[in-house]
Formats: sequence, C-alpha cells, structure tokens
Amino acid sequence: MLHAEFDLQAWNGLEAAWQQAPQIVREELVAATWEAELLFEGVVKEFTPTGATELLRASIAAQPPQALADQVIGVTGTSLDYAVAVELGTKPHFPPVEALEDWVRRKLGVSDKEVRNVAFLVARKIAAHGTPAFGMFHRGFNKARGAAATIYERARNRIAQRLAPGGAR
Repeated sequence: MLHAEFDLQAWNGLEAAWQQAPQIVREELVAATWEAELLFEGVVKEFTPTGATELLRASIAAQPPQALADQVIGVTGTSLDYAVAVELGTKPHFPPVEALEDWVRRKLGVSDKEVRNVAFLVARKIAAHGTPAFGMFHRGFNKARGAAATIYERARNRIAQRLAPGGAR
C-alpha cells in the first residue's frame, strides 16, 4: 500500500487555530482533502493501464474524508486485489492460463481458436520475466503533489481569513 501524507503541523498557528475554532479548521481541511483526493484520483487514472476490461481504472476512487479529533484523513484507492501487482509489478511466476485468455482475446485480437495457445505463451513469458510495474499511484501522487500543496495552502488562507476579526465564521 502506498501511503502519502501531507503534514500540516508545519503551518504556523494551525494547532492554535484548531483549538480556537475546531469546526472552521475541520470544515476547511475536509474540503481541501476532498479536492486533493479528487485531483489524485484523476491523475492516478491517467497512469493506470486499461487492461482488457478497464476495470482497474474504473475502480480507482476517492472516499469522502474522515475528520478525527485532530486530523483529517483522505483515501484514494481501489478494492481490487490485483492492483498491487499492477502498481509494483511481479516477480516471475506462472499465472493461470485461463486468467489470461480474455486479455489475450481483447488486447491482442487473437481468434478464439488460438486464444489458449497464445495465453500459454504469455504465461510462459510472465514465468520467465514477471510483469512490469506501472506505478500509477506513485507516479500520480508525484505529479499531483504540487497542486495538492496549493489546495492546502488555499485552505490555510481561508482558515486565517475566517479567524481574522470580522471574518466569516
């Protein structure tokens, strides 16, 4: 699992603001986290291979942020178990030939008569070399990191504005 974190403790005054007006800070950080998650979702999908069904790409989604007592947690991910193998690649192993048949049919355009033989050849290649890492989450996070930092900077400014005398609470 890729774990990425924006540590907002470096913001001068954030802890004091959280104690002074926790609801304002929580509202702004939840909104910023949701925006960053949606950005991340879109960028990760750009790097995700389509495979035979586009199922992996379609499964990647942001989950609504959770606000805890002193932090906001956002998650963008997938529940598909093979996503880790696509993200990190695999060592050489012999996969089940049947599992490759749809991929061979759709991606390689092989006739039904030849599908089993070609799927076996693909399995042999995987047995010899493994599968490549696509790194869609890693690359997506790196690409979106700067924009996400900007999202949180805008949230910090909104918090400061709302806490200033005469600010909208």
